[in-house]
Amino acid sequence: MFRKLHFAVCKLGAGLGLLTIAGSYVYAQQWENVGGLATVSAGGSSFNNLVVDTAGKYYLSYYDLSVSKGSVQLFDGNSWSYVGGSAGVTNSYATYNSLSLAPNGNLYYTNQGTGLEVRQFNGTSWTQLPSPVTSAINYQASAVSSSNVLFTYSTHNSGTVQRFVNGAWEQVGNTGFSNGAAFAEMVIGTNNKVYTCNVSGGVRVYENSASAGTSDNWNLVGGSTVDAASSGEQYTSDIAIDANNNLYVAYVSNSANGTKLNVKKFDGTNWVQVGNPYFSSGRVQHVALAVTAAGAPYVVASRWEDDNFLKNTAFKLDAGSNTWATFGGDFISDGQAAYNDLAVDNANNYLVLTYTQDGTKVKRISLPVPTQTCSNTDPGNNAGDLGCVTFTYRGQSVTYTTVRCADGRIWLQQNLGSSKVATSFDDADSYGDLFQWGRWDDGHQVRNSLTSVASSPNSPDGLSGTDKFIIGSGTDSWWGSNATSDTWTAASSAAAGQAVGVDPCKAIGQGWRLPTSAEWVTIANNYSMNNPASAYASHLKLPAGGVRSNTSGGFNFVGQRGYFWSSETSTSGGRFMYVGGTIITPASGGPRGQGESVRCTKDVSTGLGTSDLNSKANSIGIYPNPTNGILNIRTDSSIESVNVINVVGQKVNMQFSDKQINMQGLPNGVYIVELKLKNGKTFSKKVVKN
Repeated sequence: MFRKLHFAVCKLGAGLGLLTIAGSYVYAQQWENVGGLATVSAGGSSFNNLVVDTAGKYYLSYYDLSVSKGSVQLFDGNSWSYVGGSAGVTNSYATYNSLSLAPNGNLYYTNQGTGLEVRQFNGTSWTQLPSPVTSAINYQASAVSSSNVLFTYSTHNSGTVQRFVNGAWEQVGNTGFSNGAAFAEMVIGTNNKVYTCNVSGGVRVYENSASAGTSDNWNLVGGSTVDAASSGEQYTSDIAIDANNNLYVAYVSNSANGTKLNVKKFDGTNWVQVGNPYFSSGRVQHVALAVTAAGAPYVVASRWEDDNFLKNTAFKLDAGSNTWATFGGDFISDGQAAYNDLAVDNANNYLVLTYTQDGTKVKRISLPVPTQTCSNTDPGNNAGDLGCVTFTYRGQSVTYTTVRCADGRIWLQQNLGSSKVATSFDDADSYGDLFQWGRWDDGHQVRNSLTSVASSPNSPDGLSGTDKFIIGSGTDSWWGSNATSDTWTAASSAAAGQAVGVDPCKAIGQGWRLPTSAEWVTIANNYSMNNPASAYASHLKLPAGGVRSNTSGGFNFVGQRGYFWSSETSTSGGRFMYVGGTIITPASGGPRGQGESVRCTKDVSTGLGTSDLNSKANSIGIYPNPTNGILNIRTDSSIESVNVINVVGQKVNMQFSDKQINMQGLPNGVYIVELKLKNGKTFSKKVVKN
């Protein structure tokens, strides 16, 4: 599953008009029917749930009155179809249900039935799993952790969370912690924490570790309720989490505050107001919340007074004024809209909404693209300093982040074709495109490009007008003669020839080019890289974008390993930097037909050599290493922040005070410690806890 490239310009999509006024963008947003269908369900419906995967596919569940069962549908980008082939996946009614998607692609549907029923779709068929609860329940929710473990939260025993491990259900924490779990919601962060949300004497959010046992009690986030809230069948609350594990809650306020819409955020200590409080123009029901990875919240609710009876409205937070405003018009529906649910399609930059109005409807609207300004200024001379560069890629103007690394060189901090700098080594938005050695920005590199057999001649001068990924074996593979005198250095397609390919980095501007093998060796040594986590922890933020097969065009090791071309040849084809699960080989050789990531570097006079950078880095120390859990930091500068990252690229919880890191509560293993000093410098170090 791959996310499409986001360009740093405004996207012209269906239903989105774009006006340019004095250099700024003004959007005329419109909601559109997803898949062209005004109503997705076959008849009446209720209890809608919506999830969107990283490829931009939409999964929708609802109680389907046409069959009196729960149904699940998929929008694949073109049309809707029933998941599993037909409507009705439950045994009978499914009035309370939830839908969740695992990173490995498994889809889970839970519903009120004989107790709490759970079903899994593995891409081929539905399988009913053992029930975590066999007694009668109403409200329930589900979520899947980053390690593909399913969790459920239900009203059983006045609030119970369970996880499905090795074919059996395990209780997570104590039961009865949430006073009943009315309007149950659940999210799981990359910080290995599980969060539940419910309404009971106010909006309550609880947290526990994903690995918690029965003796590990659930605790109120922030130590108190979020706020006083209305309690009733339609006075729902909703919870969402962004890529940095920030929690947001939307809910209907109590009658003293007008039964209006409100949103709060947890700042790490307290629940704080987001935007202006109680901002809906009247009383609302059926609240739904979604937050983009960058932390931009959107909320939908239905008005139920005067002549606006249950028409729904979307709101967005204006960052400049810190106030809420309607998004996409005063009302989305033209009649009563119940059971709202909201999701963000990051792959295609849409806000997606489902609701019931004489059947389930699914609509979407393009999200605004933040305006990026770039002065094309190189990073400063300190390792970790950032800059930016704007250039044309795939016919569009894009802006990429640049970084000064510990080798003294300037690099792109993201892969060609990516939409952003990686936030983890398996951040799909950061993977970018996969180039064949010697080829350029001709379209073959995009992950959904078609495949073709080799051109004639089978060399760069035979590629005129070809935008396909070439597959084959041996000399039939792309540029399969493997002459070591071939180069990947030409500045434009006009200079392509039998023995010279076009360097895609040269399109960035003066001095930009592909790195050499020696430069990859230096980078790997500078940052003590030995696995994807340490490669990501470097200033380069290298992700594990995988590789595309030169023989089949299929994708391998996506999210697990990284492959980064150099400009040099090998006897087997081209040289590249290989980032494996437990090893890094910065001068590997492989077939030129493989699709690999491209990371560009720049020739520039810096006035600061590698030895200078290393001497500055050497003035910072972390010891002892290995450690039994207590690490000391040696530095003359004040420390702004400390992060500890595990081998899968996740930030872990630890205590830091007085230049000392306490990792005693963490499992033994390898970690990356990242320091950011108040003078702007950064430093990373691999440490071993034993």
